[in-house]
Amino acid sequence: MPVIVLMRHKHGMEDLDKLLESRGQTAQLGAYVTAACFSPQGQAGFALGDGTVRRGGNFIPISAHNGATLSLSPHPKTGFIAGGDDGRLMHVAEEASEIAKFGSKWVGHTTTFAGKTPLIAAAVGKTVHLFTGNGEKLRELTHNATVSGLTFDAKGKRLATSHYNGASLWFTSSNSAPRVLEWKGSHTGIVMHPKDEAIVTSMQENALHGWTLPEGKHMRMSGYPAKTESLGFTKSGRWLATAGAESVVLWPFFGGGPMGKAPTELGMGDGIVRRIACHPDHEVVAAGFDTGLTLLIHINQGQILPLCGPGRGAITALAWSSTGSHLALGTETGFAALVDFTG
Repeated sequence: MPVIVLMRHKHGMEDLDKLLESRGQTAQLGAYVTAACFSPQGQAGFALGDGTVRRGGNFIPISAHNGATLSLSPHPKTGFIAGGDDGRLMHVAEEASEIAKFGSKWVGHTTTFAGKTPLIAAAVGKTVHLFTGNGEKLRELTHNATVSGLTFDAKGKRLATSHYNGASLWFTSSNSAPRVLEWKGSHTGIVMHPKDEAIVTSMQENALHGWTLPEGKHMRMSGYPAKTESLGFTKSGRWLATAGAESVVLWPFFGGGPMGKAPTELGMGDGIVRRIACHPDHEVVAAGFDTGLTLLIHINQGQILPLCGPGRGAITALAWSSTGSHLALGTETGFAALVDFTG
């Protein structure tokens, strides 16, 4: 596999922080950063293990949960949607307000759709609760196993979920039964091709599994030294960028790939990639390692730009703004940064 290796500058590792120092706002937040995203207004949000959501470059704390904030998504209209281990689904803006409460069950995963018909989805155990953008309950989507990931398609017409022994594809506007895509094993997360041509899940066993759409043909992607905790398609859908190796593993979804095609690896660092985030407009991927090292990788040109050096804990959250002007990152030690690429 073609590999491009980041070379350390002769002046030492401190040079890896130059971009962070010149363009970043940083803070030590004191708790594990579980997730990051941007609101529709372009404000950064950081979910923390202490139950707060931090907003903006000043990292303003909003108390959201009595426990840990487990999931964070952009609200379809303003602010954020947050799920917690206190069983509550919250709308977080200037303050936090409760959308729903599910007893003692964790709200482990959330996702939203901000199109013509805004939607909010929250995974609670074996059930996905579907709401309108105003927080009105639409329906419950019941599975045979715990839901481990969820994502809307590009038009908000379907919701894909991952769970034990496969994935399910639900229509959001009807109560019809889902299309179940089967593959034995524990599936731990899910992404959908931007042109709805495929679904791919991460698995417990250091591998990925996929299905072509609409055919349902199986795709098997393996060979990882660690679990793939983060994956995503580039804007064009040509590449599936994944964590779980010493570099970003890029599977080609063109020219008949990925089956029968070798992946490309870019941006090798000292450790394992924990999080990836694909730029919304360009074939650029941000990669965060378990050492704290964070790289920006231009796929077509093979160029690598260091953003943040190691030493602040494993990267646990990484997200681009919808315009690609800002990048948010957070670590297991509570370090957070908002980097501005404008100007």
